[in-house]
Amino acid sequence: MSDIIQLLPDSVANQIAAGEVIQRPASMIKELVENAIDAGSTDIKVIVKDAGRTLVQVIDNGCGMSATDARMAFERHATSKISNVNDLFAIRTMGFRGEALASIAAVAQVELRTKKTGDELGTQIEIAGSKVEKQEVISCASGSNFMIKNLFYNVPARRKFLKKDSTELRHIINEFQRIALANPDISFSLDHNNMPLFQLPVSSLRQRIVNMLGKNMNQQLVPVETETTLVKITGFIGKPESARKSSGDQFFFVNQRYMRHPYLHKAITEAYSNLILPNTVPAYFLFFEVDPKIIDINIHPTKTEIKFEDERTIWHLTNACIRESLGKHNMIPTIDFDTADMVNIPVSNNNKENEAPAIEVNPFFNPFETQTPDISSFSGSGNSYEYGNSGGSYTPSSTPKDWDQLYNDFESEKGSMPFETESEYDDIYNDVEPEQAPVQQTFMSKGMSEETNHSASCFQFKNRYILTSGKSGLMMVDQKRAHERILFERLMQSISTLQSMTQQNLFPEQLEFNAEDTIIVQELLNDFQIFGLDLYQAAENIFEVRGMPVNMEKMDPKQLIDEVIEAYKAGEVDLETDLKERIARTMARQSSIRHGQYLSTEEMDELIGQLFTCQVPNYSPDGKPIISILSNDEIESRFK
Repeated sequence: MSDIIQLLPDSVANQIAAGEVIQRPASMIKELVENAIDAGSTDIKVIVKDAGRTLVQVIDNGCGMSATDARMAFERHATSKISNVNDLFAIRTMGFRGEALASIAAVAQVELRTKKTGDELGTQIEIAGSKVEKQEVISCASGSNFMIKNLFYNVPARRKFLKKDSTELRHIINEFQRIALANPDISFSLDHNNMPLFQLPVSSLRQRIVNMLGKNMNQQLVPVETETTLVKITGFIGKPESARKSSGDQFFFVNQRYMRHPYLHKAITEAYSNLILPNTVPAYFLFFEVDPKIIDINIHPTKTEIKFEDERTIWHLTNACIRESLGKHNMIPTIDFDTADMVNIPVSNNNKENEAPAIEVNPFFNPFETQTPDISSFSGSGNSYEYGNSGGSYTPSSTPKDWDQLYNDFESEKGSMPFETESEYDDIYNDVEPEQAPVQQTFMSKGMSEETNHSASCFQFKNRYILTSGKSGLMMVDQKRAHERILFERLMQSISTLQSMTQQNLFPEQLEFNAEDTIIVQELLNDFQIFGLDLYQAAENIFEVRGMPVNMEKMDPKQLIDEVIEAYKAGEVDLETDLKERIARTMARQSSIRHGQYLSTEEMDELIGQLFTCQVPNYSPDGKPIISILSNDEIESRFK
């Protein structure tokens, strides 16, 4: 029997290795940009076409490579970062495995132009499927220029499983953000299909965060800084009110390298306990500086998982650091007494005995006297009045001497009434119709379920619940949820019949998003248009709200879009399946009446009537109960 175990060809081995290192275009950008950082670059440009399927180009001004180094860089396990085992425990560079370029060259068409600083000529190399097709001397700028074309051109199965362009582009942006945040002392740029997405000059960390995530983030950042013999922690955390459902703005960096660490993430969320809502995540941008000897980054090919030698101590230091920053910047609620208008009471009275306040008594005061001795001192003070003879008006006069005199004054004024008889007064009064409270034209249909009693009137409890009698007992309705259900079904019906209407805004409202959210909004434009929300992309990351859905005046378009984006990032919604339903639910919730809003009897009757024309009147669009019935038997049992 012949031997069956054999060595795989390098091309096959490289393709297998590429499966771990290169999963998508974003993986290539990560590896190439990290190499550029290790080369000492101060300016890095990333150019992408078709979300990386057609082209990924990384241009840097680093040290460059000689002709021999340029050829060796594409061999497996060829690296300039380490030379022996001990170097694995003192790694300060981004890369060290020597697998990235070999893996990329195995599954794509690669062109490299590079020149060392000080050399007159550079080198051009073209490789496809791990085979060198061309190498020649050229004239080029110092640094390196990698052009990766047609990713997975020779692995159709891998190429087929790439996601749509918008999804792949978001992964590219995520990788780009992680590297750019870790290196604010390097300028970066990212272009997609000849459109600039990021232009990031050298700046402070705070400014880099604002440039990448939006101007609104500037007011939400709280600085963090602590240093011990074990670790130095710096960076920023977000204020509690900026916490979101999605986990998009959470960044750990260890020695300038991005990492994922669920254990330390828990230390941060625990520090925010009782400060943020459940199921929300605070933003943080934390940098850990540690001795490379106490960490192990050689765990996963992507080098995003790191093990600490003493993770428990790091956990407690991180938790304490976050708590200190929150307390130092008054993020933790405290009891605050307003002392501005308080009376200054001395702490000590020098051991003096407390004396009762003196009370002055008028010995001549007699409450039964008809005239007080000092009443004349109040004459002319304007505190007494007499009725005149013209139209019931009154003018100041002397104060009545007693109650009999006051009664006689009123009796004498009866003849000066502006109306001759009481009936004449009543006729004029009855001609004035009382003003009716306006009825909001929010509800349209008059349908009513058989459960409700047509003759029974509704009344409102705590401006939150509507109570009315039904055949089976007392029916209690949550007014906000009921209105949400009505608006939700109306919106879903409008998109099914394509009858949604838009009211154009006189002054368009501008909304700004970060690069990642901009891509999602671009996908949602048509869906929002279906609901009557007219959005237009006015600039790179700026959209204009040119029209609003009719009868949705209370809706905040920015909040609506943010909620849909957050739901997508949190995995609660799929853009291709239940997106429209999610938009309708969010629009209904924002436009519905609020808890605490007073409703007239007509409005309550109309709301109940509308509710029972819905297909699902018992539950809100979020699945919460709308109606609760206190049965007749239960009511009667309470009075036995």
